[in-house]
Amino acid sequence: MFIWAPEEEGEWPPGSASRWWLDGSLRALDASLREQGSRLVVRRGPSLAALEQLIAETSADAVFWNRRYEAHAIERDRAVKEAMPTARSFAAAVLHEPWTVRTRAGAPYQVFTPFWRALRALGEPDRPLPAPRLDPPGRWPEPVAVDVLDLLPRAAWAGGLAETWSPGEAGAAARLDEFADRAAGYADTRDRPALPTSQLSPHLHFGEVSPRRVWHAVRDAAGTAGEPYLRQLGWREFAHHLLFHFPHTAWAPLRPVYERMPWRDDPPGLEAWRRGRTGYALVDAGMRQLWETGWMHNRVRMVTASFLTKDLLIDWRAGARWFWDTLVDADLANNTLGWQWVAGSGADAAPYHRVFNPDSQAARFDADGRYRERWLGDEERPAPMVDHRSARLRALAAHASATASRGR
Repeated sequence: MFIWAPEEEGEWPPGSASRWWLDGSLRALDASLREQGSRLVVRRGPSLAALEQLIAETSADAVFWNRRYEAHAIERDRAVKEAMPTARSFAAAVLHEPWTVRTRAGAPYQVFTPFWRALRALGEPDRPLPAPRLDPPGRWPEPVAVDVLDLLPRAAWAGGLAETWSPGEAGAAARLDEFADRAAGYADTRDRPALPTSQLSPHLHFGEVSPRRVWHAVRDAAGTAGEPYLRQLGWREFAHHLLFHFPHTAWAPLRPVYERMPWRDDPPGLEAWRRGRTGYALVDAGMRQLWETGWMHNRVRMVTASFLTKDLLIDWRAGARWFWDTLVDADLANNTLGWQWVAGSGADAAPYHRVFNPDSQAARFDADGRYRERWLGDEERPAPMVDHRSARLRALAAHASATASRGR
């Protein structure tokens, strides 16, 4: 069963790219279930009412689902369990539950490296179970088509998404098989945006492949050489750990002093950043890739986020909102951790004086210009909208003014 209830997603209902992916994922799931003589039951929310209605129609005596860790999802699940004592939820989206990794003092971690050590100390995650045999009922409840959910965007914008991605379990399996064959070389290529990475993040977010399956596929194919990629799964785990223990970080800095940051209100600057018209080729290429494909290479995500928050001094939350709407892998935990890390306001944050220079980053990680050429072509480049050296000094001064007021 799938229940569409965006009103239960708090301040973060699925964005446009996520809705596009969800439409394809639901259709793929229904098709795969029908191959086994089953089908997907689709309903609109509220979740509890939809569940109660389906139980009345089918005489079901138990409800099962896989847990999520956002505050609004936890609240929803708690309400369902209170109303249905037989309901049970399970861990499938993470390697280990967020509450099982604690410091010696029993507190949640806020720095990645000790978190990673503690996570590894728990041992290898269990291997996934085989697919279950499904016993379909003799009579099906009234069907509701995925079309009724009206998930697809009305603009032609989604054409690039369809050319790039194959939502669903089969698409996830194909990407995982392809990546496992080159996982041993991940450490050597991970920072070069012109080269492919795993691109498994949207499949992981939508539950089309589990992190345990990815972990063991990489481990089996690459052995110890796969450790750098497994560490990336650990970073994803860290993001969910933080959001579970510090749910306010989805909209507020983990470090309260950064509420006093003198962010600039600059709508034209924000729009130029969104559209890839900043005059810095690596930033613009990344923003064009995002708009065209719903995805951006991780190195370039850091550079574009740094440009917004440091060079333009625009609030990280404005960037997080744009990524949320345009990324097919928009995940609240990962999006929050990434933006707060770059802005310097969150856990394990990069020092605020670390301001990515977009030109030197391009020279280092896209030396032959393949990535920039792919997304910018031979179009005439606009002049840089800010001088990076001056903007860096302005950002450092803003940071100093915020932190100097800590005791006030």
